[in-house]
Amino acid sequence: MDEKVLPVILAGGSGTRLWPLSRRHYAKQYLTLGGERTLLQETVVRLEGLAHAPPMLVCSEESRFLAAEQMRSIGVAGVRILLEPAGRNTAPAIALAALLAEESGRDPVLLVMPADHVISGQKAFLAAVQAGTVLAGAGELVTFGIAPDRPETGYGYIKAGAATGAGFRVAKFVEKPDVTTAEGYLEQGGYYWNSGIFMFRASAYLAELETHRPDILSACRAALAGAAADADFTRFDSASFLACPPESIDYAVMEKTARAVVVPLSAGWSDIGSWAALWAASAQDARGNCEIGDVLSLEGHGNYINAGSRLVATVGLEDMVVIETKDVVFVAPKARVGEVQALVASLKADGRPEVTQHREVYRPWGKYDCVDTGERYQVKRITVNPGAKLSLQKHHHRAEHWVVVRGAALVTRGDEEIMLSEDQSTYIPLGEVHALANPGKIPLELIEVQSGSYLGEDDIVRFSDRYGRS
Repeated sequence: MDEKVLPVILAGGSGTRLWPLSRRHYAKQYLTLGGERTLLQETVVRLEGLAHAPPMLVCSEESRFLAAEQMRSIGVAGVRILLEPAGRNTAPAIALAALLAEESGRDPVLLVMPADHVISGQKAFLAAVQAGTVLAGAGELVTFGIAPDRPETGYGYIKAGAATGAGFRVAKFVEKPDVTTAEGYLEQGGYYWNSGIFMFRASAYLAELETHRPDILSACRAALAGAAADADFTRFDSASFLACPPESIDYAVMEKTARAVVVPLSAGWSDIGSWAALWAASAQDARGNCEIGDVLSLEGHGNYINAGSRLVATVGLEDMVVIETKDVVFVAPKARVGEVQALVASLKADGRPEVTQHREVYRPWGKYDCVDTGERYQVKRITVNPGAKLSLQKHHHRAEHWVVVRGAALVTRGDEEIMLSEDQSTYIPLGEVHALANPGKIPLELIEVQSGSYLGEDDIVRFSDRYGRS
């Protein structure tokens, strides 16, 4: 088939099941969990060998620069990034992508993939997608089913009906079962886990959405009518999209349509839905331990230990999860890691910032690490990428001291421009208009000491900004 598939990658959401690594502004799909690439990057790289158009990527406004940077860093160009004003689950997100695809005057086959899955067998994945492309091209709505190898209660199931092409008609979708029911599915055969990966023509999905959930389609059309392009980003009318009912594609379309087909997928799939699932999907030593970072473990068995910033030393741990970041240490038995969601809910109720973001925060120009905070002061380590520039801005409540430790800094301070090299510093008084740029070829690193009565990130008045934030 000469037709190019259009990948639609769903990178929204802010799952809490992998907290403290996964947070609202740095969700699971943007993490590197054992390999060299993030889950989002792996999702895109997995498409190599498939004739496809540049992907569409659906994410939140807060994650847009992170998503764009991760695409840039692996050399993927032409990605169109769709920004959801708010999370409304998968049915509306896919509708926006399908409507935009139709605007091109074509009716492509969409390959819809969550950005946070692990698939170890790329060849098997591509073979299943090729089979799905034939069915989707003929007007079917294809989902991919994983043959179960255990009585899993955390997934929905699909019962296969009559054979059709390389797949089966969907007899029914089944909610997450109890253990006894799941054991029965395993013994009976003909049941698959619902992978959350789909293929269909844009028109086929929109036609079924029009039939079964016209309210969702109407809201998405209104949101698209008020859309605006901003470089690689597409923003939608916020009021229209916020009026859209939140619903998954499974409930909105797949469980209602008569055109659903399931194609078996045997490619080492995991949705990494918990720390225990990540341990099971990771390489382990002879004692069943997965250890990442600077870890010293004596007499440990069956553990997942991830040391992000310092030495983690353990003695005699068994079947435990230990996650260390710059601002949090999380410890739990593997059998109870599902309770992390209740823990995060408690932290959220207390207004703790650890729920939202890491100590290290990424920006379109680079990143900063909040090294120390006290009453009326804050110390940050700032990294500015080569050629990048922060907005021209001022602060009402704080002054700043900058010390360059690596690279060169071009500083705008009021009406003057100053070039600083390593070991040089400058002072930005409260209320002074200023900007910072890296004119060099290597990253600029500096230490910023803030002092004042209020040190929040919202104390910024931007006058101009190359990233559209002024």
